[in-house]
This record gives sequence, C-alpha cells and structure tokens, in this order.
Amino acid sequence: MKKTAIILGASGLTGGFVLQKLIEDERYDTIKLFSRSKIEGLPDKVQQFISDLLELNQFKTDFTADEVYCCIGTTAKKTPDKTLYKKIDFGIPVAAAKLSKENNISTFLVISAMGANKNSTVFYNKTKGEMENSVLKQQIKNTYVLRPSLIGGDRQETRLLEKIGLVIFKVIQPLFIGKLKKYKIVNAETIAQAMIGLANTKYSEVIITSEHINKLGNNA
Repeated sequence: MKKTAIILGASGLTGGFVLQKLIEDERYDTIKLFSRSKIEGLPDKVQQFISDLLELNQFKTDFTADEVYCCIGTTAKKTPDKTLYKKIDFGIPVAAAKLSKENNISTFLVISAMGANKNSTVFYNKTKGEMENSVLKQQIKNTYVLRPSLIGGDRQETRLLEKIGLVIFKVIQPLFIGKLKKYKIVNAETIAQAMIGLANTKYSEVIITSEHINKLGNNA
C-alpha cells in the first residue's frame, strides 16, 4: 500500500530536496505541502494547502498522512523579532507534532540544530532545545530529531556569514575525526535522504547528529 507524506517547509533548501525525492519515490502516491506560497509546476501527486503556518490548526482535517517531514526554520537576519522567531522555530514544529498525535500519524521527523539545549543561555539553541522537548512530549511512535551542523547547498537567499563559515569548515573538514565528526558540514540533500531513510526503516536512535545524518544519507 502506497503512502502519504506531509512536508512543512518545502520551499526551503532541505525541504525542497525532500519534496523532489518523494515525488520520485514510488512508495508515495500523495504528498501534501503546507506553506505560505504555492510552488508551481508540481505533479498531480502533490497537494498544496496555502495559508499562514502560524495558524496550522486550521488544517486539522487535511493534516492526515503516514509521515510528517518538518523542515521549518528561519534566521535572525530574516526574523530579527525574537517573539516571531520563536513562533516559527518553536511554534510551527510543535503545532505540527500535536496535530500528528491527534490524527494518529505514526512518524514525525523534524530538523533541529547542533547545540540545541532547552537550558542554554543562547536564544537560538534554547529555542531549538525547547522545540525538541515539546515535540518529544507528544510521544509519537516514530519520532526523529535531526541535529545537523552547518548545512551545505545552494540557497536562493544570500547568507554572507553562513557562506564564510561554510568555506572555513570545508577547509578544515579533514581535521574532524573521532568525536569531532559531528561538526562536519551536512549537505541539504544528504539530510533529505536521511530523513526519508529513517521514515522507511526501524532506527533505534531518536536524536540524529551530523555524523549519523551523513552515514544514513550517503548509504540510503
């Protein structure tokens, strides 16, 4: 029996790869996108629900699937207001997890970040940590939290500091061995492949670090 997948954040870098791969994957006959704007030129197997994701509960009836891929995330540059930032990076994934629980969706995958910690004094890390904690409280049967380090890939938007960081990290990649492997750059396409692999196999770990994301994505 073929499956239905939900993607949140399909217009972003990683979410776009998830969408592309699920379209090509014959195990899926329906892909539901929940987003603020429509993506043109998609095949019939893709259904799009367009509205404000901060009001995700309005989609409760349509929020049904076998799996949810939550690729939502913003940046301090795009969203300098911390209140709005938290509504996006914390509020949307948690609302999606709650809807998944209510609608008996058994698999939930969400992208967090390395350094996520609900007790951190760093706003970004604290927000991600609180999001993880609230998602895990829903006790969805197959929950996977991916914590990539720097995400590599060609973005439509310009992130100067991130580009500089990626250049530096690429130069020193050979030094990342042993416990330092979790700091290696993870390509967005690798993350997408790892997420789909996790959704279709039994995996014992819930928190997936960069090292394991690379292994899962490259071996899929």
